[in-house]
Amino acid sequence: MAFNVRKDQASRAVIVHAVLLSYTLIALYPVFLIVINAFKSRKGIFREPMALPTSKTFSLSGFEKVLDKADFGTYFFNSMSVTIITIVVVLLLAAMAAWALSEYKFPFNTALAIYLAIGIMVPIRLGTVSILSLMVDLGLVNTLTSLVLVYVAQGLPLAIFILTEFMHQIPKDLKEAARCDGVGEFKIFFAVILPLVRPAVATVAVFTMIPIWNDLWFPLILAPGNGKQTITLGVQQFIGQYVTDWNAVLASLSLAIIPILILYLIFSRQLIRGLTSGAVK
Repeated sequence: MAFNVRKDQASRAVIVHAVLLSYTLIALYPVFLIVINAFKSRKGIFREPMALPTSKTFSLSGFEKVLDKADFGTYFFNSMSVTIITIVVVLLLAAMAAWALSEYKFPFNTALAIYLAIGIMVPIRLGTVSILSLMVDLGLVNTLTSLVLVYVAQGLPLAIFILTEFMHQIPKDLKEAARCDGVGEFKIFFAVILPLVRPAVATVAVFTMIPIWNDLWFPLILAPGNGKQTITLGVQQFIGQYVTDWNAVLASLSLAIIPILILYLIFSRQLIRGLTSGAVK
């Protein structure tokens, strides 16, 4: 009987791992194609798009065009500036709001939490016309500030929701012990609470960064001017109505992947802990 149970568990584990491995391969294969074709000549891309670069097809012309002719450094700096500032602001504001919602009971506490949850369900792009009109009135069109404000508003609802769930799991005795020792609320928050929710913070940071880094919609509408373009918008200069420079496009996309990989390598352990802790109570 025990042997049959172990056999069933082993079979389920094999099936689960096979499904996960298949999904991983499907998700990574487009990235793999982008990277290998970025190191090919134009003929190599169209003749053998699935093959690895060879001595005949290998070419760095795409990277040369991106780094020499395009203002890629400016695009990269703009994307990094907007992303980093947004992540810092979102994490700080969301952590404070989550601490208030989870720790203190006040009128309309539940209503406020529901209101913030609505922000997760309603796409911010539905308000594009109103957002553009507001930025025009504030004189923020063609500035990175407009992108930061929009992305902060976009990222806060989900960030508050995730951090609130984590903070609910922190034992009350720990916080009461700190208060009994005369520790102030701000010190409890920064010295006790934030270190305990680091996995959740890493999860929120990744979930906040990826949509910002990949976004084309708001940079195209709010900051399309020269010197203010992000990577995703800057790549569009290589895409024409009749001719597309695929070498440069694929090289740009390959370079744009690097920050996401670095972020994942830095926060991978905390991210996995955050996802598993949020799934199992």
